[in-house]
Amino acid sequence: MQLNLLVFALFGSALIYSCTPSQEGTSVNATEAETGLIITDSAEWIPVDSVMSIITWIGSKPTGKHNGIIAIKNGQIAIQGDSLAGGQVTIDLNSVRVMDLKPDSEGYQKLTDHLLSDDFFDAANYPIGTFEVTGLEPYDSTKLEVKDEFITENTPALIKEFMVKEPTHLISGNLTLRGATKNITFPAEVTIRPAKVIIEAKFNIDRTDWNLNYNSESRAIDKAKDKFIYNTVNVGFNLEAVRSE
Repeated sequence: MQLNLLVFALFGSALIYSCTPSQEGTSVNATEAETGLIITDSAEWIPVDSVMSIITWIGSKPTGKHNGIIAIKNGQIAIQGDSLAGGQVTIDLNSVRVMDLKPDSEGYQKLTDHLLSDDFFDAANYPIGTFEVTGLEPYDSTKLEVKDEFITENTPALIKEFMVKEPTHLISGNLTLRGATKNITFPAEVTIRPAKVIIEAKFNIDRTDWNLNYNSESRAIDKAKDKFIYNTVNVGFNLEAVRSE
């Protein structure tokens, strides 16, 4: 059974397995798409360095985990004075790589093909994903939603364990995958230097919000507990934008 890539929040597995313990987990909340930020003409737009920028992922099921990366095709970050003002990136879904399997192994190619298939990203029809910033505010831990996670040996890491250690902002934005757009808010560390801007974020999302429903927890009631794939995926954004001299 293949793991998925952006297995993106927690379904409330205690309802499925009422006799099985669950743990409290924290994840971002996906809502309907929102209007982007209004950015003034005086803002500085800095291109994202596609070589130094990457998206990371960890997908889990009770019997194991896989992790990998997805490339940033292009993007730009807006700076107003000494503050982050906005940004957007384009995600190349056909670039998905599994990092915990050897590239020449049968399992690597099988999992990669499965992630690109209609079961998950349907990259043949939706080769590009996007993320556009719609809101920025100082970091506030009380605004992260709390849900339950089904406990196994490979339960996805809680956001409190996984997130960046010193978040400075809560970034909201429209994430588009497989033709579906949802607005998410997540903690991030933003560093603005004279030469470049760095944005680091780690958070959890629910893959089913973007119609990546293969072997989701909601269907596990009719299966052995080790046959489902967690809806939760641990996601990382690592962006660098180099300023012109």
